[in-house]
Amino acid sequence: MIAIIPARGGSKGLPGKNIRNLNGKPLIAYTIAAALESKSIDKVIVTTDDVEIAEVAMKYGAQVPFKRPEEISTDTASAIDVYIHAIEYLEKQDNEKIDKFMVLLPTAPMRKSHHIDEAVNLFFKESADTLISVKEAETPITWYMKKNDQNRISNAGFGVGNAVTNRQENTIYYVPNGAIYILDYQLLKEKRTYYSENTVAYLMDAENSIDIDTIDDFEYASFMMNRKKK
Repeated sequence: MIAIIPARGGSKGLPGKNIRNLNGKPLIAYTIAAALESKSIDKVIVTTDDVEIAEVAMKYGAQVPFKRPEEISTDTASAIDVYIHAIEYLEKQDNEKIDKFMVLLPTAPMRKSHHIDEAVNLFFKESADTLISVKEAETPITWYMKKNDQNRISNAGFGVGNAVTNRQENTIYYVPNGAIYILDYQLLKEKRTYYSENTVAYLMDAENSIDIDTIDDFEYASFMMNRKKK
């Protein structure tokens, strides 16, 4: 299976985050290493518009066979268009049809090769269309509140029953953690979605689900890595 790592050069939340030094290595290097160490991944492709990111990615063993076009490199560009472009390029380059492929966001440095292999094994075991890695939602959805113009709060309307029940009594909800996606090319192209009625979840714990978007996320990831070493 091919793994695609999308790494745009611009980042408003944390400039240069994809190659920012995290405990001695560029952030993207952790994702490249996990993919290369995986038994399930045949090829690791980085799609980027940034020359420096491309150089770092190749230094750590990924392939960068093309430069991402400007029109799909803005902060408003659709990720789906990025993946479609990459697959179309690779199919033309290798003269080989690509049905399923993996996406690994470079902002999830705690995801390891064994997570990738477990996800792929689950995907094929379940005969799924797509797979999305998730973590347990930190806050029960029935606890969410809304506030009106008079500063009065009421339940936001998610779920039923008593909104202030103990956490243990609430239904468990899950959110995508950005670590692993196994996607279907035709589903993306025809319906522009990651999801079908046959999408399976790969559950990861909170520690390995760290997704870096801000400097606080970055520092927390560094702290967790150092704690693991100790």
